[in-house]
Amino acid sequence: MQRGCLLMKVKQDRLEDYLANHDVWPEMLQALTDAGVRNYTLFYRPNGMVVGYLEGEDVKGALRRVGETDVNGRWQEFMSQFFESGSGDLESGGTEWLTEYFHID
Repeated sequence: MQRGCLLMKVKQDRLEDYLANHDVWPEMLQALTDAGVRNYTLFYRPNGMVVGYLEGEDVKGALRRVGETDVNGRWQEFMSQFFESGSGDLESGGTEWLTEYFHID
């Protein structure tokens, strides 16, 4: 199982709107699950920094599969208004992937 951790930046003045609108659509959740994404968690700081953690057999491969779905395109278009980069797409939206250097089970 691979683990992935990422950073994204929401416009600070849109953070409350972002959180209020982040009820992930059931079909988007299904696309993530079908692609093999597991244990996906998001955290935020008041300055708009978002930290994401997710697991899967092939994290970036799973995200590529999600990126090929129609629902992902619609979701990214809807969420783009909140991100400084103009997109929250985990594959191509300006997401910064962190390098794992320690883990304990």
